[in-house]
Amino acid sequence: MTIPKRDKQAIGQRFLAAFREAGAAEVAPDILLPADTLLDLYGEDIRARAYTSTDPLRGEVMLRPDFTVPVVQRHMAGGAEPARYCYLGEVFRKQDPGEERPANPRDNEYLQAGFELFAHDREADAEVFGLFHRLLAPYGLQAVTGDTGLLMDAVRALPLSGARRDALLHHLWRPRRFARLLARFSRPAEARDLPSTSAPWAGLRGEDEMQARIDRLLADRHAQPLDPAWIARLERLFAVRAPLPGALAKLRDLVAEWTELGPAVLRIEERMAMLLAQGVAPDAILFDASHGRQTMEYYDGFTFSFVAPDRPAWPPVASGGRYDALTAVLGRGGRAIPAVGGIIRPGLVAELEAAR
Repeated sequence: MTIPKRDKQAIGQRFLAAFREAGAAEVAPDILLPADTLLDLYGEDIRARAYTSTDPLRGEVMLRPDFTVPVVQRHMAGGAEPARYCYLGEVFRKQDPGEERPANPRDNEYLQAGFELFAHDREADAEVFGLFHRLLAPYGLQAVTGDTGLLMDAVRALPLSGARRDALLHHLWRPRRFARLLARFSRPAEARDLPSTSAPWAGLRGEDEMQARIDRLLADRHAQPLDPAWIARLERLFAVRAPLPGALAKLRDLVAEWTELGPAVLRIEERMAMLLAQGVAPDAILFDASHGRQTMEYYDGFTFSFVAPDRPAWPPVASGGRYDALTAVLGRGGRAIPAVGGIIRPGLVAELEAAR
């Protein structure tokens, strides 16, 4: 269904007005962004999704793939005080066609209307989710939540070396790579022959980086295989998917044998109570423990999305989450402030309205 751009803009303006009513100041980040910050955050994987080019003065640049990073940069440069921001504008993403070109490919340039909240407030997750829940209530969407912090705590609790845990955490958002690593760590370590040499160092990486890599490989030779019981626990955790109260019951069962998950599960319980105070019925929210593995890599806590159940090929109509660590990375001198936000795709909302 082809929706005129002006209709999508009108719907986006409607959401933008609602965000302003919620106390947010409107901002308009640049469309053309320096690529170095995004590459530092995401690694080279971002190239597969973003449009990049080279400017003779600015170096490598990128068409805006999302709003969160430039909004965080703007906020952290101004002092990291509590604040609310909103925005409306285009983002640009390459769409993966899979093995065959889809009959109706999704747009690679589309509108996002977003809301970001920076505050030392325990109820911020519930406030942002409650706002999105109220705005999207007329459209019959399914709310899905998760908690990346829960998954990260699970990985950190594995009886592995620090290097192996770091590798799993790095690939938590890449399920196939994560599974391959986990399978390798469950087998006896490979014997590696890395003899010393007097040959000169060569390559794109520095000598210190290459030596650190060699040291990690040498240390890994002595690592013990991961007990299959831990893999079974991870699989049980990743498979938790149920209405929020039922999912919490399953998570409590896991805590009985995996005590390190206790603080994260307690946070989820407290969040459920806060959502109830926002007028959100917990039974209507689906909790998917693997949800955090399908989101942007900078989310490190609560995550959410709103999906159209009768349109399985669609991306989420809205999505968001908590990204506390990102503010520390982009803040000056390691300064940080808790932050949570989300976006709505006005183009998809326009299609839902047109189909009524």
